Amino acid sequence: MKPRWPTSCGALLCLLTCPVAVHAQLGLPPVPNLPNLPNLPSLPAVSNAAAVGSLTSRVDPRDLSALRMLRVRELLRANRRVLEPDAAGEAIVRGEVLVLSPSERTLDRLRELGFAVVRETVLEGLGVRLVVLHGPRNRSTVRSLRLLREVDAAGVEDFNHVYLGTGLERSYASAMTAVAAEPIAASQPRVRIGLVDGGVDELHPVFHGGLIHHSGCAGPPVPSTHGTAVASIMVGGSDIFAGVAPGSELFAADVYCGAASGGAVEALAAALAWFVRERVAVINVSLVGPRNAVLESVIRLVLERGHIVVAAVGNDGPAAAPLYPAAFAGVVGVTAVDARQRVLLEANRGPQVVFAAPGADMAAASPPDGYVAVRGTSFAAPIVAGLLARELLEPDPMAAARAVRFLAGRAIDLGAPGRDAVYGFGLVGAEFRVEPKRVTGRHGPGCGEPCERSPTR
Repeated sequence: MKPRWPTSCGALLCLLTCPVAVHAQLGLPPVPNLPNLPNLPSLPAVSNAAAVGSLTSRVDPRDLSALRMLRVRELLRANRRVLEPDAAGEAIVRGEVLVLSPSERTLDRLRELGFAVVRETVLEGLGVRLVVLHGPRNRSTVRSLRLLREVDAAGVEDFNHVYLGTGLERSYASAMTAVAAEPIAASQPRVRIGLVDGGVDELHPVFHGGLIHHSGCAGPPVPSTHGTAVASIMVGGSDIFAGVAPGSELFAADVYCGAASGGAVEALAAALAWFVRERVAVINVSLVGPRNAVLESVIRLVLERGHIVVAAVGNDGPAAAPLYPAAFAGVVGVTAVDARQRVLLEANRGPQVVFAAPGADMAAASPPDGYVAVRGTSFAAPIVAGLLARELLEPDPMAAARAVRFLAGRAIDLGAPGRDAVYGFGLVGAEFRVEPKRVTGRHGPGCGEPCERSPTR
């Protein structure tokens, strides 16, 4: 069934934010409650796809958000000198608050109250500057933000929140030992795609023949499992693996760089400004976190300039509150399905879901030359980003809306008729799911066989 288009919405923002009917997902098997969820084993014990698949089959869907907060708690515990929780328990950079383009009069008043300017960055291309402040010594970070908002009531201020990846991986054998497979054609025209994530290992065989631009770290890129996997799904290509647009020009912004404060709003804002300056039309963000006023304003400026921002909706479960940036107005939120085209149990739901794409029972590249089986909405978003990048070569507001409409017209309607809160407009990119056995020449670790754990965020 074709999607029901809003009659009065011609722009991307209206297209993506018009009301969506919320339908209960049918066919989910009943799952028992998992007692004492806060007392689950420490995070490393559940940091691979096999363990998470087993765990989510036993967890009440209403409790899945606690798994992400467990990861946040582990991050805070390991980096107490750099990070602290906000009032909701989300990770923030200790002592720092952000404000967009404050006046000199406002900054003078803040200095009088004990604030200090830590850093200031001009976000070229967006027409704003981001100022990082440290609060007064006698105030907590929460109280400092409250005071900042009192002083500059009309401004845009928030914590320097830290955003995390939304997927899990388990390692397979190196690609160098894989059994030969039939070549996968890589005939798509070269396009330009932006990636906000961890570092990408450009020496991996799947990126040979492509062009990767790096940004974000003072020194050389810091390759990560998550960033490399997401990038391979978008632009990777070899004789045994192909992403959506193999050999495309990738602009990879590393917002982690191996730092404890990696993934902070400050880094995300700088990355988005870089894409605007480079005129990269489609940007993938497979990260999630809380609502943040500064990040929301920056993304709005990016969208106004005709870019498309694609983001994973997150894995906090069907009853969870929305996660960001996917839930910001105008962002293309993506959920994930398994090989049987069923939405993942852990995937978030709601009006922020625009498309569904493969996100489980699939392989992706892993440093230095191997592959991982991946699961999560993190790995569905790059499929949608790759498809949209093939339609939108230059930033343009009207062309961006047309690209989303075009993709929606090709979507397979899996849920309730029309757009719904589980699958959005429907499934796209099903043909780009690479089965793990394809890149190993075998089925890989079987049921009950230990899997090597891969680091995740």
